[in-house]
Amino acid sequence: MTLPGVQQLYEATEITWPPAERRRLGPWIIRTGLGGGQRVSATTAAAPVTAAVTAAVTAADLAQAEAAMAALGQPALFMLRAGDVALDDLLKKAGYGVKDPVSLYACRVQTLTATPPPRLSAFPVWPPLAIMDELWVQGGIDDGRRAVMSRAPAPKTAILARQNDRAAGVAFVACHRDIAMLHALEVTPARRRQGVAVNIMRCAALWAQDNGASHLAVVVTRANEGANHLYTSLNMQNVGQYHYRIKSPTEGKKD
Repeated sequence: MTLPGVQQLYEATEITWPPAERRRLGPWIIRTGLGGGQRVSATTAAAPVTAAVTAAVTAADLAQAEAAMAALGQPALFMLRAGDVALDDLLKKAGYGVKDPVSLYACRVQTLTATPPPRLSAFPVWPPLAIMDELWVQGGIDDGRRAVMSRAPAPKTAILARQNDRAAGVAFVACHRDIAMLHALEVTPARRRQGVAVNIMRCAALWAQDNGASHLAVVVTRANEGANHLYTSLNMQNVGQYHYRIKSPTEGKKD
């Protein structure tokens, strides 16, 4: 079975981790993030990503997007996806630096369901329990990001992992068509490198399979070496990438 293409994963990511609002403005899609992170706040090219389209974007168009983001109280932040070469070059010349290159991984759900997690080591729960919110807060997943989960369409769930009778990790999963996207994976520091994240991934794949998805996918910053190693160790494949450009790049931990 062929893995989803990068454009399918872009769409699934947008639907399963949605902005509070998205609107067309000239050649752009402007997103209102309400504190939900970079992905739901970034502006993208509205038209299909081709060199001809991105080459037509002008400095005046760029100023229009900057003004719209400023009006929302958001930094001037753009997401560059496959094919956005000319737009990427325009932003570079305008003084925008690269921020947080991201990789997209995917696999067939059977890749992970063949070995189920140990009994009661991880299970789906919706709405999230209070302890799950606590784990997310400890990992930096604040109210704005948890609000994204609330407004994501069904089917969706959260995964709670336990180890030694204690809450050990958490994640959010939602489906778009036949793709289940996993977001906001957090494992408590004391429980890392002990198989908790693997149990979460396998539980997420089982839930995805039960909800009609044929593939499980994730997005992760390239700088997150531990997460990249986790996904490749589970035989997930790197399907594509995107990155951000911002005028004053800062180090970011969350995508």
